Formats: sequence, C-alpha cells, structure tokens
Amino acid sequence: MKIMGSNLEEQWMRSINLAITNWIAERQASHQTLKTPSPLFSYSFSTTGLWKVQLYCPVIAMDVESSSNPAHERLLFSLKYHQLECVIQFNYKVIVQENWVDVIVNTDNIRCDVVRLLNETLMTEQGVGTDEKHFPSRISLYLAPILQTNIISVSVSKSSENPAREIEMEKGIETSFDPPNSFLGLKVSAGETVSMSLKPWKFEQSVYGSSAIMNWFLHDNMDGREVFSSKPPRMALITPKPWFKNRYSSSYRPFTRQGGVIFAGDEYGKSVQWKVDKSTIGKTMEWEIKGWIWLTYWPNKYRTAYSETRRLQFEEILQLSVPPA
Repeated sequence: MKIMGSNLEEQWMRSINLAITNWIAERQASHQTLKTPSPLFSYSFSTTGLWKVQLYCPVIAMDVESSSNPAHERLLFSLKYHQLECVIQFNYKVIVQENWVDVIVNTDNIRCDVVRLLNETLMTEQGVGTDEKHFPSRISLYLAPILQTNIISVSVSKSSENPAREIEMEKGIETSFDPPNSFLGLKVSAGETVSMSLKPWKFEQSVYGSSAIMNWFLHDNMDGREVFSSKPPRMALITPKPWFKNRYSSSYRPFTRQGGVIFAGDEYGKSVQWKVDKSTIGKTMEWEIKGWIWLTYWPNKYRTAYSETRRLQFEEILQLSVPPA
C-alpha cells in the first residue's frame, strides 16, 4: 500500500470494497448469514515523532447496533454502497528526565469520511441519490503501552465538562377585581428559562489503569442527546429545519461538505502524558491502539422515518523508540 501511494491506494480499496459489498449483498439476498472473514482493512505506520493508522471498511460489513422500522429498498441500496475511510495521526515527544522518561502524545489529525462506491448515475437510478448516507456519530480511541509494568503514571490535559448556563427569570403579575366587600386578589407567577450553548461535537478524555481513552460524541442540538444511541425525534422529522436535514450544505453543519469529520490539533490537540521508568531508555516500546467508530443514518433529503447505527472495531500495534540518555 505504501508503494502504491495514497491516491492509488484509495482507488484500489474502493474497487476491492465494491466487490466485497456486492458479495455480501448477494449472500444477504439468498438469506446466508455467514459473516465476512475480515470486515475491514487497516495498517499502522510508526516513525520518529509520528504514529499513523489508516483503515477502510465497507459500510455493509459493519455491525448493526440499532435500526428502526424497515426501509425502502432504494434507500438501502444508497446506504450500502459506501465505505468508511479513516486516518488517525498522533504526534509524540520523548523527554528523558532525571528520574523518569516523559512520553507526551498529542492528537494531530483524525479524519473520517463516508465515500460512495458507485457513480452518481447508478446511485440515482437504483437508489435515492447521493445525499442519503451515514455520518460519523462517535469515535472512541484507546491508547496504551503493551507492557505496563514500566509505567509510573498517566495524566490527561482535558478536564471534565463544566458548562456555563444562562438563567433568565420571567416574572409577571396578574390582578383581578372581585365583587365589593372582598379583598383585591393578586396573582404572582414566576418562570425560569435555562439556555445553554452546546457544540455538536463533545470531546472527553479519561484514564483506565495505564491506558488513555479519548471519545468524540455527536449531540443532537435540539435536545442534547447523543446521536449514536438515539433516534431522530418525531417532531424533528416534520419541522422545517432540523439540523440533520440538508446536513452537508447547511452553514451550521457539523461535518465537511463531503459528509466527513476532521478533528485537528487546533481544537482537539489535547495531550496525554505517561511517566515511564528509566529502564526503557535505549529500547523500543510497543504500544497498542484500539478504536471503535460509529456511523449513523438519519434522513437527509429523502422522506423516511428510517434510522440506523453501525459500528466497527480495529486494533493496531505502534512502535516508540526511547533514545539513549
């Protein structure tokens, strides 16, 4: 793959995954439930200061986590002829201290795109066009050294959320006049309005043992729910401008115009720091990265109440060389 170059690699993988998609579709049509031997292709690349993982997976090969009422065949045709393409890049620094070694890892780029495998003509003639496809709704990454006996401590740089709330008080006084020889009745009512400003993507860091866990969640800006584990609100399906309608052309879209997402160091470049025992100096450490990616479909321009979420899992080994003191 490295010899082919990135452009030929992408074209090659789209051709391979188109064949895999056709094969799986044929088996599903004949009611055969045998799963593919490998649902995705991924590889890792390690060099001084950089880790990179590249992966490809046809959408039809991803596990279905949830789905709603049955969909029209033309819609299913458009949804299944896509593949997920993802690049995960981390920058790292190794600093030898007096009593330990600091390993500092920063997010450089995480890019996920859902790319169609057929031309626009076929997608329109046999499907419902190119506007109906899945979108990334959650990304979860787990990063840790394989041998953890040399780890002294782990620190993350992202605090848990502490969102500000704007509270507005609305007060009103209602008066009524009763018959003679009675008291004047006064009714006082007070209401409270809470407004919050939420970004569609929420980023969290956590630590489990000697492992760092990074999560990106997409939230529905109408009710704040996590998209990957919910269905579109019924009222949103009939309102004129829910966020997921025309989601690839709206100025408030949480995706690129092609329907993908990019998490770069400008906003998500938070670091994770491991303090490692000095016995690792001059050696090469092996690190493990595990990942889970969720793709969700909510209707875009096509009139339907169908929704579904799919998930894939990958795992790769990375190398890190600790220079001599």
